[in-house]
Amino acid sequence: MTGERLPTYFISHGGGPWPWLENFMGDWSGLEASLAAIPDELGVTPKAIVCVSAHWETPEFAVQTNAKPSMLYDYGGFPPHTYEVQYPAPGSPSTAARVRELLTDAGIASTEDPMRGFDHGTFVPMHVSYPEADVPVFQLSLRADLDPARHLAVGQALAPLRDENVLILASGFPSFHDLSTFGPPGRVPSQQFDGWLHETLVGMVGEERNARMLDWESAPAARIAHPREEHLIPMLIAVGAAEDEAGHVQFHDPDFLGWMSNSSFRFGDLPSTSKGSWVAGTAPAAA
Repeated sequence: MTGERLPTYFISHGGGPWPWLENFMGDWSGLEASLAAIPDELGVTPKAIVCVSAHWETPEFAVQTNAKPSMLYDYGGFPPHTYEVQYPAPGSPSTAARVRELLTDAGIASTEDPMRGFDHGTFVPMHVSYPEADVPVFQLSLRADLDPARHLAVGQALAPLRDENVLILASGFPSFHDLSTFGPPGRVPSQQFDGWLHETLVGMVGEERNARMLDWESAPAARIAHPREEHLIPMLIAVGAAEDEAGHVQFHDPDFLGWMSNSSFRFGDLPSTSKGSWVAGTAPAAA
């Protein structure tokens, strides 16, 4: 217990195994700096991190219970060395059990998976944020129907974890994830949808923010930015756990990789232990 609530995050995890590639598609330095800043933003080592990855879907919500998760290289076409990457963080079976307890108390069905390894939606950002792999990490799946209301309810059920020094980290690609139009054709749609995200997530709180996120398909360019929404839906869990607390921009690059507007968000204030906050393009500032 820290005596203070931890914030929640919805971060952009980027593309494939980008930290292990040089100049992959462009400049990743801003995103890299924002992820690396998370430990200083918190100023305290979490008891565990529950990561909701866009790359794990199951019929019912599932919790990774492996004490020593293996690696799942769920990408293709990259150099051989990217299939030898290791992220040897321990799991946290006890915290995973706590997640299931909270879900059960809220009437939400879940299962456990003792075999699942870390997918790249988890091990990529965790490698940048906690390169020593010394913080326990485990994953929570998306439910395969990708129903926004169900995922919002999961976040609301897991809010007590924030008072138990457990970090809730949702990992996806918030602003744009249409692989068929990656590049200049996606510039305007990414700007339109990212602008709506900022307006909603930073400009609104509580029920107003929840209602807008539940109706995300009405946003400008929504289905262009997310033809399938698995890279957006993790946000609903971070937002649900945030309750009535404000959203903040944790990373923003209006010209990410030379064409895309891309952002990450934090929900809730930083604890008093924080050593400063980060937004890409700025120096760390006092919390």
